[in-house]
Amino acid sequence: MIKASLGERVFDICNSIIMVLMIILTLYPMLYILFSSLSNGNRLVSFNGILLWPQGFSLAAYKAVLNNPVILTGFKNTLFILAVGLVINMTLTALGAYFLSREGVMLQKPIMFFIVFTMFFQGGLVPFYLIVKSYGLLDSLWALILPTAVSTFNLIIMRTYFMAIPKELEESAFLDGAGHFTILFRIFIPLSMPVVAVLILYYGVGHWNSWFNAMLFLRDQSLFPIQLVVRNIILENDNASMLGTTTLLHSRDVTETLKYAAIIVSTAPILLLYPFLQKYFVKGVMVGALKG
Repeated sequence: MIKASLGERVFDICNSIIMVLMIILTLYPMLYILFSSLSNGNRLVSFNGILLWPQGFSLAAYKAVLNNPVILTGFKNTLFILAVGLVINMTLTALGAYFLSREGVMLQKPIMFFIVFTMFFQGGLVPFYLIVKSYGLLDSLWALILPTAVSTFNLIIMRTYFMAIPKELEESAFLDGAGHFTILFRIFIPLSMPVVAVLILYYGVGHWNSWFNAMLFLRDQSLFPIQLVVRNIILENDNASMLGTTTLLHSRDVTETLKYAAIIVSTAPILLLYPFLQKYFVKGVMVGALKG
């Protein structure tokens, strides 16, 4: 066994200390929100210092959030955007990646140049708004789905992954009479599940956390996704609209903890989904980055 030198031990100790500090800095804001959401509102307001556990214990804020129709409508809208958006995202990304990964495609390099060009140069917010308006998508959930149907970054990842699949598989399929759609959906996609899982995670997190486009394109509050609802609660301190429909209107304990409970409820689903896709995450991204 090779004995570590003094410099190596000092390096390892410094690395460990930095990693512990980074973990604390990353986890504490999440734990603070969780502990605050479980606390008694009056005790939380009077507490000063670093919050390491709930101040008292109360689930009243969660009951108010989960029984509120505004939150439930936000969840319904977000789930629609997530389900329909993911189907459109993955279908168009797979078709585009397959087309751009084939050899001998006419004008392939110029097409790739213009696609990559859009990653660095965009028209700006006003032209983007005018384009969405010209298609009649304002005040529609489609305004949150169609303009972001394909991500250039994700398209390049999937194209790179497809290019690494052996050509012999495609040639054998052609000899057996398969067409391009058969090759794509029955050979390429099953062989590309790691990168498919990664892109589902990318697109899914993007849809779940998206609120800016909703704020820009939606006026009807019944169409607001969950993140925009939570954003309004936090920034505009709009707790009264949530408490007004509950029997907890008289309770001051709920008012302070309500925004923390709303944050937990709105982020919990995507946090629970991540561990199931994490094993594909590193593998999919790394394999997709091997060949450019």
